[in-house]
Amino acid sequence: MSYQAPPAYTAKQQPPPSGYRIPLEGNSQFPGPQHAGAAPCYDLDRSPVYIGSAILEDSVHPCKIAPHLDPPCRVGYGGQELSHRGRYDLLPYDPATMEWVPASLGRIPDGRRPVEGGYENNGARLYHACAVFQGVRVPGKTGQHLSGANFAFGGEQVIERGYEILCWRH
Repeated sequence: MSYQAPPAYTAKQQPPPSGYRIPLEGNSQFPGPQHAGAAPCYDLDRSPVYIGSAILEDSVHPCKIAPHLDPPCRVGYGGQELSHRGRYDLLPYDPATMEWVPASLGRIPDGRRPVEGGYENNGARLYHACAVFQGVRVPGKTGQHLSGANFAFGGEQVIERGYEILCWRH
């Protein structure tokens, strides 16, 4: 699978609400740093962790992508850490166009446009979130219907009330 970089855009031309994604499968080779972007998070062993969205049967959920794990795509879902072996999309983190904004209790910060990460099977929108847990930043998901950020960690789905939500820079 070859990857083509997204088109350049100006301040007047905004990226799509969910950003430009790199489609991957459970057995795909992880793209190089020139395409994957900077890792916004690191695991306990300091291995890089990226953000993405897992395509499930009837929904799409923001997830963590840890290339050092097998499979690399992990989703906090149904109270557990789901090891996802199907299709998922890597969202290259670009600090020039994106920023992490403090949030809590599923609220979207006033005047901000969050990066869309997916949707529940009932259509409720999900956004990329990041929380500090056991001393490391862990990517996950949030939504206005959730009470915090949900993420996969240590075989479980963990919920944190205070977290950051990924938003487009003004």
